[in-house]
Amino acid sequence: MNDFDDSNGTTPPVGEEIHMPAPSILPLINAAGLALAIVSLTLTWYLVAFGLIVFLWTALLWIRDVRRDIAQLPLDHSSH
Repeated sequence: MNDFDDSNGTTPPVGEEIHMPAPSILPLINAAGLALAIVSLTLTWYLVAFGLIVFLWTALLWIRDVRRDIAQLPLDHSSH
């Protein structure tokens, strides 16, 4: 058996495009909102609320973007 034989199908066929998500600032803003909320627990509830709002808003936008990316995948795409 060849060391490069991949008969179990874990690698995509030659020429198949690998899907990569578009670059996004949302994960960074999401993490910053959560960090602000956690650090602000010792300071004031106003900053905690602001951090949580930023965190939840960016999480929803991020989920929306991922769902849109998944919907644009070809129909014959299957995750193994």
